[in-house]
Amino acid sequence: MLINDSSYKGVNLLKEGVLKINFNEDKSSNVLVQGVNVTSENLGLKATEWKTQGDVQTTLDKIQEAKEKLRAAASELGNYYSIITTREDFTNRLINVLEEGADKLTLADMNEESANMLSLQTQQQLAINSLSLASQASQAVLRLF
Repeated sequence: MLINDSSYKGVNLLKEGVLKINFNEDKSSNVLVQGVNVTSENLGLKATEWKTQGDVQTTLDKIQEAKEKLRAAASELGNYYSIITTREDFTNRLINVLEEGADKLTLADMNEESANMLSLQTQQQLAINSLSLASQASQAVLRLF
């Protein structure tokens, strides 16, 4: 039976399984996806003999009912899918925004540190130049004597 092979993470939504999807780390935000039983027995479909036109019509009516049940189940699962994909898109966008913000903070820190280093190098250069000038001035005074 194909339905028996239709499971996700050990949960078969086509045999009334329940899938719990957590949206955050502490599991406080989640959604429970309730599966439906779509076996032929549950849908009211079983092998019958067609002896009269009424038997054929009865089977067609049961097939129509089964089709309506399947459409309702598919619609419900589609709603869950829409909720989950919307939440996934939101989460991915949030992750991108947070990573971009972290990158900008790191870049801002690097720019600030570069400016600080340039300032220290400039101060060091000025100190070396002033020592050099002071040394030259003291040598000029000594030459006078």
